[in-house]
Amino acid sequence: MPLSVPPKALNSPIHHPHGPSFSSISKPKPKPNGLTLLPLNRAFRGLEISVPSPSSLHSNVAKHVDVATLSNLCVDIVLNVPQLPPPSPLQRKAFMDRLAQSPPDKKYWEAGGNCNMAIAAARLGLNCISIGHVGNEIYGKFLSDVLHDEGIGLVGMITNDDIVNSSGSSASCETLLCWVLVDPLQRHGFCSRADFCEEPILHWMSKLSSEVKMAIKNSKVLFCNGYGFDELSPGAILSAMEYAVEVGTSIFFDPGPRGKSLSTGTPDEQRALNQLLRMSDVLLLTSDEAEELTGIEDPILAGQEFLKRGIRTKWVIVKMGSKGSILITASSVACAPAFKVNVIDSVGCGDSFVAAIVYGFIHNMPLVNTLAIANAVGAATAMGCGAGRNVATLENVVNILRSSNLNEDDEFWIEIFEKNVVAQEITYLSNVMNGNKNRLNLVSFDKVASELLPKLELPQTVGNVPT
Repeated sequence: MPLSVPPKALNSPIHHPHGPSFSSISKPKPKPNGLTLLPLNRAFRGLEISVPSPSSLHSNVAKHVDVATLSNLCVDIVLNVPQLPPPSPLQRKAFMDRLAQSPPDKKYWEAGGNCNMAIAAARLGLNCISIGHVGNEIYGKFLSDVLHDEGIGLVGMITNDDIVNSSGSSASCETLLCWVLVDPLQRHGFCSRADFCEEPILHWMSKLSSEVKMAIKNSKVLFCNGYGFDELSPGAILSAMEYAVEVGTSIFFDPGPRGKSLSTGTPDEQRALNQLLRMSDVLLLTSDEAEELTGIEDPILAGQEFLKRGIRTKWVIVKMGSKGSILITASSVACAPAFKVNVIDSVGCGDSFVAAIVYGFIHNMPLVNTLAIANAVGAATAMGCGAGRNVATLENVVNILRSSNLNEDDEFWIEIFEKNVVAQEITYLSNVMNGNKNRLNLVSFDKVASELLPKLELPQTVGNVPT
């Protein structure tokens, strides 16, 4: 019996993990216990990843784009439904097909996937582009328009040759739709065609176009996440990573929930995950994801393990949810409590958080300052209604920083600090005055806010990327 969808939707989208299907540059207006590490030079479907020479790490080419996102573009369609889709794949597919028979009103659409991160970054004043695919239909136009209106460029991935090689599948050239379904108890369910594909949607895309390469070359940072594997083959993702290394573009990688399945996936997926974890400049994970990939429960020790395994890794950021965040480097540890806010919807908070980490990295900001602004951006998003165009605005970020309302859970942080006998001094953001307490270097939030607010309230002057 067909399920009816009432003509009422949530006010905001819920971010669905899957990314899009993928077309040329569009100009905007003025995440098992203990991974087995594989040899770095091991051949990968004809692709070899090698340790970069020092000269390749610092390209002399002027990079005019602050951050480019790779893949994972989609349109979220948020609907209230009487009940969530059944667990059976066949029934879920039939459920999704029924929904797709009559496209819902545009008011239920929202930009999803990596659009969340790009929009948050653009609102912080960063110059952003999204590398991905949108189709030539109404959904693709909607997504292109949203990015354009937010000042974000769009670089397509599919070339005419790719279309010829796509085995005649027209669906793979369409914009990916993610059905975000909410039942009367406010539980969420997700459906997209990526859920029913045995291979990545664009598995036939074998090489990067010259436009994509140019976009990577012109960007200071390339961001990708685990959901990109739903769309691109492991080889294609590693091609982008290898090229970024070659042209001196820093790589940010957030494995997300897909990290666990990738770590036990196909040999190609496992190799690709290992390479990304070793060759990325910055890794971002939740505490649960860090434990799943290292087998280490303690977030600081898990971060240090990623650094130990890494080749290029400079920063490991562990997201601690409502408690705050931790940034681990080879020589230091910084911790920042979250902000106390009225949480309406936590969807998109992690994506927005990443945008602010990129901001701090590019501006070569002190580590604790970077965490403070990232926590503020995540909190500002939580105060709104979801992702897409509902992520943090600059005004809300500034207001949160001015509030100085830190959620200082001393018991939680003391437990973390006492577990760690590390040589490095730990910097901790606090509402108290500057000073030292045991092994803690206490940094006053007022001091950090006084340094951050002028940067956010005035036109940006981008600094140097950390080495």
